[in-house]
Amino acid sequence: MRTRITELTGVRYPIVQTGMGWVSGPELTSATANAGGLGILASGTLSKDEMVAAIRAVKERTDKPFGVNLVGTAPDVEERAAALVAEQVPVASFAMAPKQRVFGLLKDAGVAIIPSVGARRHAEKVAAWGADAVLVQGGEGGGHTGAVPTSLLLPQVVDAVDLPVIAAGGFFDGRGLVAAMAYGADAIAMGTRFLLTADSTVPPQVKQAYLDAGVDGTVVTDLIDGVPQRVLRTPLVEQLVAGGGRGPRALVRSVRSAVALKRQVGSSWPDIVRQGLAMRTQRQLSLRQVLMAANTPMMIRTGMVDGRVDVGSLASGQVAGLIDELPTCAELIDRIVAEAEKTLARLGGAP
Repeated sequence: MRTRITELTGVRYPIVQTGMGWVSGPELTSATANAGGLGILASGTLSKDEMVAAIRAVKERTDKPFGVNLVGTAPDVEERAAALVAEQVPVASFAMAPKQRVFGLLKDAGVAIIPSVGARRHAEKVAAWGADAVLVQGGEGGGHTGAVPTSLLLPQVVDAVDLPVIAAGGFFDGRGLVAAMAYGADAIAMGTRFLLTADSTVPPQVKQAYLDAGVDGTVVTDLIDGVPQRVLRTPLVEQLVAGGGRGPRALVRSVRSAVALKRQVGSSWPDIVRQGLAMRTQRQLSLRQVLMAANTPMMIRTGMVDGRVDVGSLASGQVAGLIDELPTCAELIDRIVAEAEKTLARLGGAP
């Protein structure tokens, strides 16, 4: 199953594990890489030094290619990009595109750049800047997401840019991989499906909350950080949706989250302000949305690290309702590839 993505990144299979804050650490990233997929290390909740340490921890566990996800609006994104070059990381992914000069720094060093996009115009923009591929997430995906489903957004982007395209949002098996490739994608990316593996370090009670969810067990809300995101219907989320997510209390919670996040990533207050202004400009956020932006990483930490399902925020794709077991990454990827080959054979194609 060779595609432009496997050729670009050097992995065996066109399957990507997305960079999820507090979830995609060295263990999950290396397990995915060893299984033949592209593991992406999340760095947005790490300081730069912690990011470098995590990169080295991945290297201790695998000699296969992997990537690191960077926050494009981070004040030290250029220093982090330089660290990826120094550590010889082959792939850099971005949840939000950085300034164009960061692309140049990475491209000059031969690092493959794969930003995530949620609209055709975003794909066209990063393509013009020199992106090597794009990850397209439809509305079925977890975390911050748009309203357009993958089945409509994916072909639109495939037709708009002459780049390898990775499809995300709603994928969990080999049938989905074949469907994505039929639309013109070169790979699929999965977050929730990799979170729900034996190699994921997420606490057992959190995994069980995902396994217990039905296909209607997620909701898209902007009450956590001001921007629409898909999350599990936890008690906290249900409370917010029922009317407790706006007003002074929400802003007080945001300030507390900002203080905690500042300590976690080692940023200064001027850095926090600059990042907020950059987010407001790039993502066209209101002042209220900027003030609430720190909520998501800290609320996810409460769930994914502390295991507090009752008061944490659990980003989730709709596919959580179709998952009922916890294979290893190797078992999952082998199963997806075998099912894709079987599906192609049934359709009269060839892998």
